[in-house]
Amino acid sequence: MTDKSPATLTRISVSTVDAMLGLPFKVLDGGFVRVVDYMGSDASIVRAARVSYGTGTRRVRDDRALIRYLMRHRHTTPFEMCELQLHVRVPMDTWRQWIRHRTANVNEYSTRYSVAIDEAMRTLPGEWRRQSAINKQGSGGLLPSDAGAMLSAAEESFHDSARRIYEQRLLEGVAREQARKDLPLSTYTEAYWKIDLHNLFHFLELRLSSRAQHEIREYANVIGWRIVKEWCPVAWEAFQDYRLSGLKLSATEVELVGHMVRGEQRLALDVAKQAGWLDTKGKPRREAQEVDAKLGKLGMTAPWKTSKGPEG
Repeated sequence: MTDKSPATLTRISVSTVDAMLGLPFKVLDGGFVRVVDYMGSDASIVRAARVSYGTGTRRVRDDRALIRYLMRHRHTTPFEMCELQLHVRVPMDTWRQWIRHRTANVNEYSTRYSVAIDEAMRTLPGEWRRQSAINKQGSGGLLPSDAGAMLSAAEESFHDSARRIYEQRLLEGVAREQARKDLPLSTYTEAYWKIDLHNLFHFLELRLSSRAQHEIREYANVIGWRIVKEWCPVAWEAFQDYRLSGLKLSATEVELVGHMVRGEQRLALDVAKQAGWLDTKGKPRREAQEVDAKLGKLGMTAPWKTSKGPEG
């Protein structure tokens, strides 16, 4: 009689990640990210994917090719077999953006139960950013150093004052849940954050973008380049290639590029106009600016930037 009992399994481990368990990676002036635990590796992705093939079906011979196929075609379930648990210390305003990613399990430090962490993110004189003129939620360029020095001094005074007021309330017996209400959003908080690799890649795709706020991008850089790259190197390579550094074109963009490749500049410009990418004066709107950036990666110049002569 054939023994059909399942094979004995051992826990998958990654030596480079085992070596970093509990070690804090410094972020900003007082923040950190450290790995608490993890489950799985590139091998887990492959194993989960091959279960779905069943006996007798054709297998992808090379594990790297399989992972790249899964990433390329957005077969996400196998990536969910890997999980990562982090302990992070992060400014509260940055944490507000972070917690919007609702696909993780989170337990945050409570300032109802415990005294607030006595540390707030400080801004150096050369780090004050101007409001972007083209992006309402972004920044662009830096303020002069003399203005920055004044702002940094005022910030330090405010932080110190807010902390003194908070601690005085505690001494007077005010409940922690009320005493905290005037602490600045730059105050650091801590949390345990557990997420699967599929949803972590989504987080990183958004937060590694040049359009993401600088502070959260610093955390994403550490998580991606210092941790995930070591944990699942093949999946990280595929993520970089297909999602982080790849180029996704809409149907309209494909049509426009097709005309440009054929030298049909006027038709390409007509596509942009019909799509509403240009205003009545021919000035590019926001979507056109994004298309322009994509074309730049392809070594092409947007048709609204070139002469509007007859098509080729």
